[in-house]
Amino acid sequence: MNLFKKKNYIILDRRSEAPRPTPEEHEAPAVPDGMWVKCSHCKKLVYKKEMEPYYICPKCGGHFRLGAMERIAITCDENTFSELDGTMHAKNPMGYPNYEKIIAKAQQKSGIQDGVVTGTCQIGGQDTVLAVMDGNFMMGSMGSVVGEKITRAIEYATAHQMPIVIFTVSGGARMQEGIISLMQMAKTSAGLNRHAEAGLFYLSVITDPTTGGVSASFASLGDVILAEPGALMGFAGQRVIEGTINEKLPPGFQRAEFQLEHGFVDAIVPRTQLKDTIARLLALHTQKGGGF
Repeated sequence: MNLFKKKNYIILDRRSEAPRPTPEEHEAPAVPDGMWVKCSHCKKLVYKKEMEPYYICPKCGGHFRLGAMERIAITCDENTFSELDGTMHAKNPMGYPNYEKIIAKAQQKSGIQDGVVTGTCQIGGQDTVLAVMDGNFMMGSMGSVVGEKITRAIEYATAHQMPIVIFTVSGGARMQEGIISLMQMAKTSAGLNRHAEAGLFYLSVITDPTTGGVSASFASLGDVILAEPGALMGFAGQRVIEGTINEKLPPGFQRAEFQLEHGFVDAIVPRTQLKDTIARLLALHTQKGGGF
């Protein structure tokens, strides 16, 4: 095919006048709406259809970020997901200016009510409770609704003697909710402690990025902690740490591979193998699969 430049478009041939958008470069792009996207890892243009449904770059294997519903679609057995607390939405506990408008914009962008979707499902035939955070909603920041929905999901799992799987992605606490946001760290951790005391299994799956209060609470409390390749996991950012200790940090600091080497995660699992891996772990840690 011959390439012809026309203004700001790239046209594939004279028979097709449909413009091919040239995406802007993002540090870590979300799943794109257009036909083409530039991979943040190898910097090459990738045809979106080539990545579906896992959204992994076919040229370098880089993992793009997924929204909650895309994640649920590739994780749960077909037609088994049933949402919990789907109508819960944030108020404005700190009287933050225009917070309602910020929430409404995030809801329109992400298509969900707040930064996490919770529910029950089957994964490889194993009954489980599932919570999936969504970076498209205010970068997965943890506010009162995120903490409450995750805590309720944990309590549901405890009451019904079920395992729970949580996919994390977060920029940290939600600044618009102040101390209310920070309280969610203790609330989710307490819920998981009761779940553990009941002898039930909790699997944490780290996706890019998982930082701040989420990494310092429920993301790090799994009986088993998995991570996707290259996922960022840490509390403070690298530049903040370097500025605090006045030292240069090693290459790959806080990435999944670094965390695996230093014992903070148990395994790095490519997205294409993640569902099968989760199903095996659920089977091993439930009475149906042999029990503790």
